[in-house]
Amino acid sequence: MADPNTSDGVSDLDDQAVVGSTDEVDVSDDSSGSRYVARVDGDLAGFLDYRIRDGRVVLLHTEVDDAFQGRGVASTLVRKVLDDISAGEREVVVKCEYVQSWLQRHPDYRELLAPQA
Repeated sequence: MADPNTSDGVSDLDDQAVVGSTDEVDVSDDSSGSRYVARVDGDLAGFLDYRIRDGRVVLLHTEVDDAFQGRGVASTLVRKVLDDISAGEREVVVKCEYVQSWLQRHPDYRELLAPQA
């Protein structure tokens, strides 16, 4: 599923090229699997693994299927995951390199980050 030439199996192009519209990427929380899943036209396009620790959402790993690389799936997935976490008024701890780099490009979401001890 992952491209070995990219960090966390996602391409940096994901933030630049979008599938057509973010509405085409359906993101849902599979809480039983501790992951958010992204689907395009019903097909599994990617996922973002997480865990809940001390009331915080720890984002662990983002991966996009090779067939969907460079189409904005990862960026849309991260945005919708962070929007969902924000709506639940939880803080975020980021362990995923892709999410860390995404947050560098989207500083308006950094307010969700849990204070570091």
